[in-house]
Amino acid sequence: MTSPVLSLRRAIIDAASADAELRALMGGTLRLYDEPPRGAEPVYALFGDVRAEDWSTDLDRGHAQSVDIVIWSEKGGARTALMAADRFFAILDDAPLVLDGHRLVNLRVTELASARDKDSGLARVTLRLRAVTEVAG
Repeated sequence: MTSPVLSLRRAIIDAASADAELRALMGGTLRLYDEPPRGAEPVYALFGDVRAEDWSTDLDRGHAQSVDIVIWSEKGGARTALMAADRFFAILDDAPLVLDGHRLVNLRVTELASARDKDSGLARVTLRLRAVTEVAG
């Protein structure tokens, strides 16, 4: 069985990759990573914290997931990261994503937060998603 977390990540990448406006904001290609590549220049995004909890019923096995996507801005302001976060929001909130081995019951953006990193001085915007999935049978 495919992990619900990995299946959701793959579906997020697929949906985000198809959005020309998001790709343009990130320099022409989707730059969504598990870890920042060495020497990566913003704007890029990372999969942040994830939490998956059992959400099973008597009839179906399922999971509730909390997933963070963290977008790093260009130097000098949070504008580019906020614009990219807006695109992720438009692409993902209530999206009918197709998951491998799972059915997506719902996907909502539940929070957007912006902060400045003390070490680099870059702004980062965190988009928190909540997904409920069921194991496909």
